[in-house]
Amino acid sequence: MTDFAIYDMDRTVTRRATYTPFLLHCALRRAPWRLLLLPVVIGSMLAYVLKLIDRGRLKEINHRLLLGHNRHPAELKPLVESFAEATLANNVRPGARAAIASDKAEGRRVVMATASYRFYAREIAERLGFDECIGTNSILGLDERVHAKIDGENCYGPAKLKMIEEWLAKNGLERGRVRFYSDHASDAPVFEWANEAVAVNPHDKLARLAKARGWRIEDWG
Repeated sequence: MTDFAIYDMDRTVTRRATYTPFLLHCALRRAPWRLLLLPVVIGSMLAYVLKLIDRGRLKEINHRLLLGHNRHPAELKPLVESFAEATLANNVRPGARAAIASDKAEGRRVVMATASYRFYAREIAERLGFDECIGTNSILGLDERVHAKIDGENCYGPAKLKMIEEWLAKNGLERGRVRFYSDHASDAPVFEWANEAVAVNPHDKLARLAKARGWRIEDWG
């Protein structure tokens, strides 16, 4: 059996969300003209708020608008690396670094599980010392290019728990004790599944849920 520490990324390990900043980072460095499409990006976000599209479709639309329909991994590599460097420099909670070090010292396998696209979250995870990154996958076509289309499910809500369990099964890992960290109530299925739940800088809904369930609440700065 293996003990695990599983971390959400956006606003848990990081202070701020990373998905839209990553797309803007790419647009600024590769095709600044795409910033002219920001009104359409804002329109897609409004469509999500109005529940006309789901979170997965929102991601696909904004990916296509700001990064393009498809990109070769070689084109993405320097963009991913420079964004990871910027994230570690100014968007990681001090408490996250301390928790990762503590969990590793306890012998836990440290895993990131994020709704963000895995192709860039993995770079951040590796630089922070994570053993694995589970995230939303992009379709890699027969042309070996990353497409603006989600492969499988958006790693969010109940789908995140499903993808964690599938990862365990695929790698033949027998679950020991699991500690899970997140800032958001959408991760309730994983919180309930874990042996130890830790609400990190929780928003109001999660703070209320954590108090009701007796989950630990931490401020990571």
